[in-house]
Amino acid sequence: MANLINTSEYLSDFLRYLAKRANCGNDRLPSLSVLSRELGISVASLREQLEIARVLGFVEIRPKTGIKWLPYNFANSILVSSAYAIEISSQYFDQFRDLRNHLESVYFFEAVTSLRNNDIERLFIIIENAETKIKSNPPRTPHIEHRDWHLLLFSHIENVFLNGILSVFWDIYENQGYAFVSDMVYLSNVWSYHKKITEQIALQNYSDAYQAFLEHKDLIKSRPKPVSINKFE
Repeated sequence: MANLINTSEYLSDFLRYLAKRANCGNDRLPSLSVLSRELGISVASLREQLEIARVLGFVEIRPKTGIKWLPYNFANSILVSSAYAIEISSQYFDQFRDLRNHLESVYFFEAVTSLRNNDIERLFIIIENAETKIKSNPPRTPHIEHRDWHLLLFSHIENVFLNGILSVFWDIYENQGYAFVSDMVYLSNVWSYHKKITEQIALQNYSDAYQAFLEHKDLIKSRPKPVSINKFE
Protein backbone atom coordinates (compact mmCIF):
# COMPACT_ATOMS: atom_id res chain seq x y z
CA MET A 1 0.00 0.00 0.00
CA ALA A 2 1.35 3.42 -0.91
CA ASN A 3 2.27 5.89 1.81
CA LEU A 4 -0.50 8.48 1.58
CA ILE A 5 1.03 10.82 4.17
CA ASN A 6 3.59 13.43 3.18
CA THR A 7 6.17 12.85 5.90
CA SER A 8 8.40 15.73 4.79
CA GLU A 9 6.44 18.04 7.08
CA TYR A 10 7.28 15.98 10.15
CA LEU A 11 10.60 14.24 9.51
CA SER A 12 14.13 15.53 9.12
CA ASP A 13 16.27 14.54 6.14
CA PHE A 14 18.03 11.95 8.28
CA LEU A 15 14.82 10.42 9.65
CA ARG A 16 13.41 10.06 6.13
CA TYR A 17 16.66 8.42 5.08
CA LEU A 18 16.51 6.14 8.11
CA ALA A 19 12.92 5.10 7.41
CA LYS A 20 13.78 4.16 3.82
CA ARG A 21 16.58 1.92 5.07
CA ALA A 22 14.30 0.13 7.53
CA ASN A 23 13.68 -2.84 5.25
CA CYS A 24 17.00 -2.99 3.42
CA GLY A 25 18.37 -5.79 5.62
CA ASN A 26 21.45 -3.87 6.74
CA ASP A 27 21.35 -2.26 10.19
CA ARG A 28 24.76 -0.57 9.88
CA LEU A 29 24.76 3.03 8.68
CA PRO A 30 27.58 4.88 6.87
CA SER A 31 29.84 7.32 8.68
CA LEU A 32 28.75 10.92 9.29
CA SER A 33 30.95 12.20 6.49
CA VAL A 34 29.43 9.76 4.00
CA LEU A 35 25.90 10.52 5.20
CA SER A 36 26.59 14.24 4.99
CA ARG A 37 27.56 13.96 1.32
CA GLU A 38 24.73 11.57 0.51
CA LEU A 39 22.03 13.72 2.14
CA GLY A 40 23.52 17.06 1.14
CA ILE A 41 23.54 18.50 4.66
CA SER A 42 26.35 19.64 6.91
CA VAL A 43 27.90 17.31 9.48
CA ALA A 44 26.84 19.71 12.26
CA SER A 45 23.20 19.59 11.15
CA LEU A 46 23.43 15.84 10.73
CA ARG A 47 24.73 15.44 14.29
CA GLU A 48 21.68 17.31 15.60
CA GLN A 49 19.30 15.14 13.60
CA LEU A 50 21.17 12.01 14.64
CA GLU A 51 20.87 12.91 18.31
CA ILE A 52 17.11 13.26 17.97
CA ALA A 53 16.98 9.82 16.35
CA ARG A 54 19.08 8.40 19.20
CA VAL A 55 16.80 9.88 21.90
CA LEU A 56 13.76 8.46 20.11
CA GLY A 57 15.40 5.03 20.05
CA PHE A 58 15.68 4.83 16.27
CA VAL A 59 19.46 4.39 16.22
CA GLU A 60 22.26 3.23 18.49
CA ILE A 61 25.60 5.07 18.49
CA ARG A 62 28.75 3.42 19.81
CA PRO A 63 32.42 4.46 19.47
CA LYS A 64 33.69 1.21 17.90
CA THR A 65 30.66 0.01 15.95
CA GLY A 66 29.38 3.36 14.69
CA ILE A 67 25.73 4.06 13.91
CA LYS A 68 23.27 1.17 13.97
CA TRP A 69 19.64 1.24 12.87
CA LEU A 70 17.24 -0.17 15.49
CA PRO A 71 13.81 -1.76 14.91
CA TYR A 72 10.97 0.64 15.60
CA ASN A 73 9.98 0.88 19.25
CA PHE A 74 7.23 3.30 20.31
CA ALA A 75 8.27 3.20 23.98
CA ASN A 76 11.28 5.50 23.67
CA SER A 77 9.29 8.26 22.00
CA ILE A 78 6.48 8.36 24.53
CA LEU A 79 8.79 7.91 27.52
CA VAL A 80 10.56 11.17 26.73
CA SER A 81 7.32 13.02 26.04
CA SER A 82 5.51 11.58 29.09
CA ALA A 83 8.44 12.32 31.41
CA TYR A 84 8.43 15.90 30.18
CA ALA A 85 4.67 16.25 30.68
CA ILE A 86 4.78 14.85 34.21
CA GLU A 87 7.64 17.20 35.07
CA ILE A 88 5.19 19.99 34.21
CA SER A 89 2.30 18.52 36.21
CA SER A 90 1.57 15.23 37.97
CA GLN A 91 -1.95 15.45 36.56
CA TYR A 92 -0.53 14.18 33.29
CA PHE A 93 0.34 10.93 35.04
CA ASP A 94 -3.31 10.53 36.06
CA GLN A 95 -4.30 10.98 32.42
CA PHE A 96 -1.67 8.50 31.25
CA ARG A 97 -2.83 5.95 33.82
CA ASP A 98 -6.44 6.44 32.71
CA LEU A 99 -5.40 5.85 29.09
CA ARG A 100 -3.53 2.69 30.05
CA ASN A 101 -6.47 1.37 32.08
CA HIS A 102 -8.85 1.85 29.19
CA LEU A 103 -6.48 0.18 26.75
CA GLU A 104 -6.00 -2.85 29.00
CA SER A 105 -9.76 -3.13 29.43
CA VAL A 106 -10.39 -2.94 25.67
CA TYR A 107 -7.70 -5.51 24.82
CA PHE A 108 -8.36 -7.82 27.78
CA PHE A 109 -10.33 -10.57 26.03
CA GLU A 110 -8.05 -10.62 22.99
CA ALA A 111 -5.05 -10.79 25.30
CA VAL A 112 -6.14 -13.53 27.69
CA THR A 113 -7.60 -15.80 25.02
CA SER A 114 -4.21 -15.67 23.28
CA LEU A 115 -2.31 -16.89 26.34
CA ARG A 116 -0.75 -20.32 26.12
CA ASN A 117 -0.54 -22.88 28.91
CA ASN A 118 3.08 -22.00 29.66
CA ASP A 119 2.10 -18.31 29.90
CA ILE A 120 -0.53 -19.14 32.51
CA GLU A 121 2.00 -21.24 34.40
CA ARG A 122 4.36 -18.27 34.40
CA LEU A 123 1.58 -16.02 35.71
CA PHE A 124 1.10 -18.36 38.66
CA ILE A 125 4.86 -18.44 39.29
CA ILE A 126 4.95 -14.64 39.30
CA ILE A 127 2.10 -14.60 41.81
CA GLU A 128 3.88 -17.12 44.01
CA ASN A 129 7.07 -15.04 43.95
CA ALA A 130 5.12 -11.90 44.81
CA GLU A 131 3.37 -13.57 47.74
CA THR A 132 6.73 -14.81 49.03
CA LYS A 133 8.07 -11.25 49.02
CA ILE A 134 5.01 -9.88 50.81
CA LYS A 135 5.21 -12.58 53.51
CA SER A 136 8.97 -12.32 54.01
CA ASN A 137 10.51 -10.74 57.09
CA PRO A 138 10.92 -7.89 56.51
CA PRO A 139 8.29 -7.69 53.75
CA ARG A 140 9.41 -6.67 50.27
CA THR A 141 7.45 -4.88 47.59
CA PRO A 142 6.92 -7.11 44.52
CA HIS A 143 7.18 -4.31 41.97
CA ILE A 144 9.04 -6.35 39.34
CA GLU A 145 6.43 -9.09 39.68
CA HIS A 146 3.61 -6.55 39.36
CA ARG A 147 5.07 -5.25 36.11
CA ASP A 148 5.83 -8.75 34.78
CA TRP A 149 2.33 -10.03 35.55
CA HIS A 150 0.58 -7.23 33.67
CA LEU A 151 2.94 -7.21 30.69
CA LEU A 152 2.77 -11.00 30.34
CA LEU A 153 -1.01 -10.80 30.35
CA PHE A 154 -0.89 -8.66 27.19
CA SER A 155 2.29 -10.13 25.69
CA HIS A 156 0.62 -11.70 22.64
CA ILE A 157 -1.02 -8.51 21.39
CA GLU A 158 0.97 -7.60 18.29
CA ASN A 159 0.57 -3.84 18.36
CA VAL A 160 3.76 -1.84 18.74
CA PHE A 161 1.88 1.24 19.94
CA LEU A 162 -0.08 -0.60 22.63
CA ASN A 163 3.05 -2.43 23.77
CA GLY A 164 4.94 0.85 24.00
CA ILE A 165 2.27 2.52 26.12
CA LEU A 166 1.93 -0.44 28.48
CA SER A 167 5.68 -0.74 28.92
CA VAL A 168 6.28 2.97 29.51
CA PHE A 169 3.43 3.10 32.01
CA TRP A 170 5.49 0.98 34.40
CA ASP A 171 8.53 3.24 34.06
CA ILE A 172 6.33 6.21 34.93
CA TYR A 173 4.56 4.25 37.66
CA GLU A 174 7.90 3.61 39.34
CA ASN A 175 9.06 7.18 38.86
CA GLN A 176 5.93 8.50 40.55
CA GLY A 177 6.55 6.31 43.61
CA TYR A 178 3.66 3.89 43.13
CA ALA A 179 6.03 0.93 43.04
CA PHE A 180 7.09 1.44 46.64
CA VAL A 181 4.33 0.42 49.02
CA SER A 182 4.66 -0.27 52.74
CA ASP A 183 1.00 -1.24 53.26
CA MET A 184 1.16 -5.03 53.14
CA VAL A 185 -2.61 -5.35 53.54
CA TYR A 186 -3.07 -3.35 50.36
CA LEU A 187 -0.47 -5.43 48.53
CA SER A 188 -2.02 -8.68 49.70
CA ASN A 189 -5.37 -7.50 48.38
CA VAL A 190 -3.84 -6.60 45.00
CA TRP A 191 -2.21 -9.99 44.62
CA SER A 192 -5.32 -11.82 45.76
CA TYR A 193 -7.02 -10.23 42.77
CA HIS A 194 -4.14 -11.19 40.49
CA LYS A 195 -4.48 -14.77 41.63
CA LYS A 196 -8.26 -14.77 41.19
CA ILE A 197 -7.93 -13.32 37.68
CA THR A 198 -5.31 -15.88 36.70
CA GLU A 199 -7.35 -18.76 38.11
CA GLN A 200 -10.39 -17.68 36.08
CA ILE A 201 -8.25 -17.36 32.95
CA ALA A 202 -6.90 -20.87 33.52
CA LEU A 203 -10.50 -22.12 33.76
CA GLN A 204 -11.39 -20.11 30.62
CA ASN A 205 -13.96 -18.17 32.63
CA TYR A 206 -12.98 -15.01 30.80
CA SER A 207 -16.01 -12.93 31.80
CA ASP A 208 -15.36 -13.58 35.51
CA ALA A 209 -11.68 -12.83 34.97
CA TYR A 210 -12.59 -9.56 33.28
CA GLN A 211 -14.89 -8.52 36.11
CA ALA A 212 -12.19 -9.20 38.68
CA PHE A 213 -9.73 -7.33 36.49
CA LEU A 214 -11.95 -4.23 36.48
CA GLU A 215 -12.45 -4.44 40.24
CA HIS A 216 -8.73 -4.66 40.90
CA LYS A 217 -8.18 -1.47 38.90
CA ASP A 218 -10.11 0.44 41.56
CA LEU A 219 -7.72 -0.60 44.32
CA ILE A 220 -5.37 2.25 43.39
CA LYS A 221 -7.94 4.66 44.82
CA SER A 222 -7.45 3.21 48.31
CA ARG A 223 -3.67 2.87 48.31
CA PRO A 224 -1.34 5.16 50.28
CA LYS A 225 -0.11 8.35 48.65
CA PRO A 226 3.04 7.63 46.63
CA VAL A 227 6.37 9.32 47.14
CA SER A 228 8.05 10.54 43.93
CA ILE A 229 11.61 9.34 43.49
CA ASN A 230 12.41 11.37 40.35
CA LYS A 231 14.18 8.78 38.22
CA PHE A 232 13.73 10.55 34.90
CA GLU A 233 17.04 12.23 34.14
